[in-house]
Amino acid sequence: MEPLVEPGPPLTAEQVERSSRHLLLPGVGDAGQRRLRNARVCVVGAGGLGAPVLQYLAAAGVGALTVVDDDVVDASNLQRQVIHGVADVGRPKVDSARDAIARIDPSIEVRAVRTRLTSADVDTVLAGHDLVVDGTDNFPTRYLVDEACERLGVPLVWGSVLRFDAQVSVSWAAAGVTMRDLFPSAPEDGLSCAEAGVLGALCGQVGSVMATEVVKLVTGIGEPLLGRVLVVDALRARWSEVPVRVRPAATRPSVRSAPESPAAARSIDAATLADRLALRTDGRDRFELIDVREPAEAALASIPGARLVPLARVLDGSALDELPRDQEIVVHCAVGARSAAAVEVLRAAGFEATNLEGGIRAWQATGR
Repeated sequence: MEPLVEPGPPLTAEQVERSSRHLLLPGVGDAGQRRLRNARVCVVGAGGLGAPVLQYLAAAGVGALTVVDDDVVDASNLQRQVIHGVADVGRPKVDSARDAIARIDPSIEVRAVRTRLTSADVDTVLAGHDLVVDGTDNFPTRYLVDEACERLGVPLVWGSVLRFDAQVSVSWAAAGVTMRDLFPSAPEDGLSCAEAGVLGALCGQVGSVMATEVVKLVTGIGEPLLGRVLVVDALRARWSEVPVRVRPAATRPSVRSAPESPAAARSIDAATLADRLALRTDGRDRFELIDVREPAEAALASIPGARLVPLARVLDGSALDELPRDQEIVVHCAVGARSAAAVEVLRAAGFEATNLEGGIRAWQATGR
């Protein structure tokens, strides 16, 4: 394949010393390293996958990196998001990542963009880059980024990881492959790492593969994961490959907006719930609080007064006859995704339902 980026200026003496092991590699050498130095790469997500990608791209000498993320560092991130440390808890992830990159190589140009991408700004944020890396954890954003890359004509390296399994691939409309070929619609299981768990070291494995794909595309070496998906089964220590069947463009569905909470207009925050629970105890507020997590999760932590009704029972309708129709139902889960889905089902069935923003994690953060 042809290199994605033209070689930049001659390497300085410090850059030659730093990249000496790359300079020895057939196909990389001086020209390849200058291509890396001349590359502009945007990494969407500074979490479990974005962390190792950013670290290895910085170490590889990519000259300009843009980091896009709207979140702040949480203590629960440190198990896998190795670009952040204890001192970074509470800081914006883009700021923490920028500082970590500077420690690796202060000559790298780093642009920190603290935003949640939407259809209104995605093209503007991604424009001007040679390549985009997507390490986000939800399909609406993946589709949004993939379609923006198609419009901008740039390749996209993406990865996903959940529990003990992961996938890595490259989408590039110019080469005839987009994410919609593999996933014409989002899988029904929309669990996030916060709800399903993830093996931390697996993020490092997958992020390293993603960074390798970036280096290959920039320098023009090897065979990129175009039209192929690398599937990782960490428990069985197996790596396999799945071919991608290209779909006619006219049959690909389209998602043009970034993910918005489906229950955004029907939600309350943790502080408001605490106040309402106090009123409920005094008999001045009537509502049912249900927890749609699994029993094992509820056994670890719960909100006082919550009734356990696993999401599956809401989705299949088996729990609906047990729920009151004469009062509001407030729904919570771990971080708000499953409860938002439950709220939609309940409201469609005629219940007055409200979602707890941020789930039990937000509740715990209030110190109640």
